[in-house]
Parts: sequence; structure tokens; C-alpha cells
Amino acid sequence: MFPLRIIRSASLLLPSILTLFLATSNSALAQVSEDGNSTIVYPASFFDQFVPITALDMLDRIPGQETSASPGPGPGGNPSSGGRGLGSGSGENQILINGKRVAGKSNQASEQLNRITADQVKEFQIIRGTSGDLDVRGSGQVVNVILFEELSSTSISYQASLDAYQDGEIKPGAVFSISGQGRGFNYLISATSEPRYNNSIGRETSILGDFLPNDLVREEFTVDRTNNELSLNIGYDIASNSSIRFNALYGNNDNPTDVDRVTANLRTTPNGIKLEREDVPGERDNWEIGGDYEFTRDNGHRFKLLAIANQDNRDTTRNRFLTLGDGSEEQNLFLNTGAITEERIVRAAYTLDLFDSQDLEFGIEGAQTTLDASLALGLIDATGTPSPNFGGLVPQTVSNANSTVEEIRFEPFLIHNWRIDPKLSVESTLLYEESEISQSGDVSNQRDFSFIKPKIDIRYDLTPTLQLRGGVERIVSQLSFRDFVAANDETDNDVNTLGGNAELRQQTQWRYTLNTEYRLPNDIGVLSGEFFYADHQDVIDRVDASTSEDNLLSANGNIGDGIEYGMNLNASMRMNMLNLPNLQLTSAFTLQDSEVTDPFLGVKRRFQLYNRGRFTFAFRHDIPKWRMNWGMQYFDRIDGGVFRYEVNDVEFQVGEPRVNFFSEFIDSRGITYRFDAGALTNGAQIRRRTRFIGRTAAGILEEIEYRDITTGLELGLTINGTF
Repeated sequence: MFPLRIIRSASLLLPSILTLFLATSNSALAQVSEDGNSTIVYPASFFDQFVPITALDMLDRIPGQETSASPGPGPGGNPSSGGRGLGSGSGENQILINGKRVAGKSNQASEQLNRITADQVKEFQIIRGTSGDLDVRGSGQVVNVILFEELSSTSISYQASLDAYQDGEIKPGAVFSISGQGRGFNYLISATSEPRYNNSIGRETSILGDFLPNDLVREEFTVDRTNNELSLNIGYDIASNSSIRFNALYGNNDNPTDVDRVTANLRTTPNGIKLEREDVPGERDNWEIGGDYEFTRDNGHRFKLLAIANQDNRDTTRNRFLTLGDGSEEQNLFLNTGAITEERIVRAAYTLDLFDSQDLEFGIEGAQTTLDASLALGLIDATGTPSPNFGGLVPQTVSNANSTVEEIRFEPFLIHNWRIDPKLSVESTLLYEESEISQSGDVSNQRDFSFIKPKIDIRYDLTPTLQLRGGVERIVSQLSFRDFVAANDETDNDVNTLGGNAELRQQTQWRYTLNTEYRLPNDIGVLSGEFFYADHQDVIDRVDASTSEDNLLSANGNIGDGIEYGMNLNASMRMNMLNLPNLQLTSAFTLQDSEVTDPFLGVKRRFQLYNRGRFTFAFRHDIPKWRMNWGMQYFDRIDGGVFRYEVNDVEFQVGEPRVNFFSEFIDSRGITYRFDAGALTNGAQIRRRTRFIGRTAAGILEEIEYRDITTGLELGLTINGTF
């Protein structure tokens, strides 16, 4: 039987699906043209009624492409946590600008859309087919933003904001961008200072193995982070058949954190009170530069060379202090972690037309990625000698604390596109990955890996509005370098460090997908669905990394094979049938499951921290005559499957829904005023941790902890415009 939340989510999705049968041909919004290559075109005039300021405002009005319905930041390019290299782009929608990908990972096209003014946009192309003319391949769809090129122009955009949080803190932010083009030259310079302040309250109660009360803990976390970034994007058309682009980014994202903790001992009468605080200065900066050169021969063959270099620097020191009876403080923990991640990527590709309906791309990508990681732990220890470099505490020996990890990777690739007829197209890919991963420092190790990664993507247009897609792909998940070395455990106050695993192997999978997309008549909306099945090998999960029975420790490791399956349903449509063509509803529903054998208990279970599913619902209502729009977003997940098994404890997590509200008004000068209210519901994230004496498999209960964290209401006011 489905859980109640699944039924509730499905009931919310049902009205959107039913509108498929209510859609009529009397819509006044039929401003979409289709060509023989399954491309949907939205001209700039389509968006005039919405008075957009940026290209991102325009994209939000396209059914099936709404970005405001997705919480949190977009994908980053942090190679320390995986995601190294560029690849050809697969699995999700990609964004191109004038048909080109941005030569960057942190400096992405999706970020640029919020800096490009609406008057620079000629049209949006939603490309549903495959083509050798694209800089990305195998995506669900490609959004190609075409800018005006023939007009010389300069545009300046600005944004100012104020955000208020539950503890009464108010943080300002600002964004300033200048862009221009003319005589084959274009540029975009942007400076950003945006608050990422966070204040959260944690409450924890626990009982002992005999089910008597243990303690009560209240924590307040304050992260005073501001994202400061300066980015530059330059393009120049050397000639009609050659061009060059350059991108650069520098960011400073320090995140100093304060923690205040009160612990009441429920085992004594009166209850003993312990006061602690943590001072965690966190320093982080990153930079990236990238460039690409493209040359097109007279016969249409195309050569492209792309190079990227980036660096991410992080240094965090966790200082914990205990308040003594006389009001003074005593430091009882010093934990410093540092990481410098560097990446160098070069990619060369050549595309040629084999026949009128076929093209071939071949090339090679090479990358060097390094991580220099360090960890220093100091504790109160009567048998050791205190050190001022460890906060006046005694240095502790931590296994695999200081290491350098390096990967050298080469990936030749071959991509063949074949449009068999106007309705059917096939894209086949063959990649070969050869890599060497070495580790030096506290641990010395070197290993070689090689993988063959085939992929096939088939698309068939049953009608101009109904498309079927199917694919088979072998995916090799890149390893997180942080799993190779010891690290800080930020989730457990009773455990200071996590173990590293120098023998970790890549997790691989064969993934099978079937997709369908139906575009409703007269651009009313889009319905889409995906069904997937994946056969995983060398699943990465928690394994026993204990060095002794007195020092039980877990680390990420390979635990065997597993499976995964599920579906994604999406609906995005305008309420023309209710005579509300400017009311746009968006909903998405995911239901999935997985199975693997637990190494601690020997039982079948889901992957660690595996989300059983999620549901999102959003609406945006534009009222052109009042020059305003407003909307809400609802985010929820299907609880009951998010577990994490450790060598001596088991965690279980659930989360409450989150609801956001926004409203915008555009005055006669074109200045936009936006009000946001986030976390209108409690939105608590709840965790139950069951601890055991010795290993989990022994089943000797030690303690059960119940914990919830809330962030409270978040309010924001934003003003932006152009001149």
C-alpha cells in the first residue's frame, strides 16, 4: 500500500493531468512554431506581455522550462566531490548561448541568463532532437538562447536585495552587470555579493538502552556566509567561420559559523546543565578560467578546442569551548581541515558531415585533478604535551589525515548522429576512459582504471507534438577525492572524524530509460514522463574501517551490486480552459526505489540516504494589465526510505514540506520589485539515530536520539532593473 503522502502527492498532480483532456484550440497563446528537426521556437515578441528584465525571466515563462520551481542552487563544478571533467552532457536539460556551451563549470550558462538583459534576446529554441551542430549531446532537451548580433549595444543591469531571517538578522546583497556587443565582439562582466546567511535551531532528545531519559540538547547554528563573485565572459568572431571565447571567475565564499549548545542531563536530579559554544572560522575562495576556439571549414566540418583551469581552496577550524562553573571557558576540541582542489581540462573535437542525414564527431578530453587535504585534531589529554598550534590542546594521531590525491584521465570519444527520416533519429556514443589515481602522504597508493562507456539515444516523433525517447548507457560515477582521506564529521557531535579509504573504486551502472513528451495544442503546456531501471556495480556505501575494537570507524567503500528503478512525471501548463492563459501550473512527481545488501547486517536494503521520491507543485500568475505576477512553490518528499547504516549506529531521516511565496511588480520605468517569503511551513528536518554498544550487528542498544532542525521564516526584498 502506498504511504499517505504518495496518495496526497498523486492527488495534487491529477488536476494537471486532467487538463490534457480539457485543452481547447481557442488559446490565444499559440506563438510557437515547429520545424522538421523537432525544434520549438519562442521569439522575443512572445514575452513582451510579461515585461521581462532578464533572459531568465523569459525562460521561466516557457512551459516545461521553469527554473523558479527548483529549490536551491544549480549544479556546481566542484571536483573534490565528484563531477570532474566536462563530458558531452547527458541526462538533464542543457543551456547554450548562441549554440555554444560556456567554457566553464562554476561559470555556467544558467548563471549568465540572470545577467543577460531581455532586450538582447532574439529567441529561445527548445531543441528536442539530436544534432552534430550542438556543443552538448544526449540531453533530454537543449535550450538554445539566440542573442541579437547585428546591433551594437551596451546594457547595464543592477539588483539590490535585503533578506531577513528568523533571528532578526538582515543582510544586504547586490548584483551589477554590464554587457555589450558590436563588430563581432561581445562581453558580459558581472559582480555579485549575495547573502547566504543561515540561522537554524536544533533540538535533540535521547533515551538510553533501558528506555530511560538520557539528555536534552538545544543548539543554535549561525552561518554568516556571503557569496562574492566577479565573472567575465568575452566572445570575438575572428572571421565568419572562426570565433574565440574567454571566461573567468573569482569567488570568495567565507562561511564563519557559530554554534551555541545547551545540554540538560536528565539522568540526574536536579538536571545537570552543560554549556558549550563552537567558533568555526571557515575560509573559502575559488577561481576559474576557460576558453575555447572554434573553426568551421568551407565544407561545414567543424573543429573546436576548449580548455579550463580551476582551483577551490577551503580551510575550516572547529574550536569547541566548555563553560566552567566560574563562567570561564575551557577549549576541549580543535579540529582543522584544509583542502585545495585543482583541475586542468583540455578537450578537442572535430565534427564532419558523412551524408545529408548523418554526422560524426570524434575527439579526446584530458584532465588532471589534484586534492591536497590535511586534518589536525587536538583534544584534552593528560598524557600528552599541549601545542599552541592545536589551540593549546594535545595533538592526536589520525590515520590518513594528510594526503595528496591525483588523477590523470584521458577520454577519447566518438559520437554518431543519424536522422533516419524526419521522425526518427539515433545518436550513438562510444567513450573510452583511461585513468591513473595516485595517493601520497600518510598513505601511498597507485591504481589504473579503464572503462568502455557506450550509449545509444533513440528519438521518434509520433506526431509533431508527441515524442518518444529511449536510451541505454553505461555510466561510470567519478570518485569523490574527499572519500580517500580522513575528514570532519559534521553530523555527529560524539564522533570527531570520518575515515578515508584509499582502495575505493568507481561505482558503475547500466541505465535504461524510456521517455515520452506531449506538447499540448496551442502551446498550452507540456506533459512528460520517464521510466528508468539501473543495474549498479560496486555500489559506494559505508563499510567497516575500524583499526581496533576500541576505535570503531566507518568509511565510504564498495559493498557490491545493486539495482535502482523508478519514474518521473512532469506537467507544466497554462489554464486557458479557465480563461486564465497567464496562470501557469507546474508539477513534478518522482517515485523510485533501490536495493543492495548491507555489509554490516547482511540484509537487503535501499542505498544509503536514498530518497524514495519527491513532489513539487508551483504556479505563477502573470497579470499584465497590472504589470505584476505572483506565485507559490511547494516541495515535499516521500519519507520512509532515507537510512544510513554505520558500523555502530543506524540513522533514519524524514523531512516536512517547504512552501515559498513570491510576488513581483514592474513599474513604468521597467524596474522590478520582488518580495519573497520562504519556509512558510515548519519545514523541519528530522533524524533518528540508534546507537549500539559495539557493532550494529550485535544488536545491543545503547541510545536512541531524536533530532529536528528548523530554519524559520525567510523574507526577502529585491529590486532590479536595467539602463
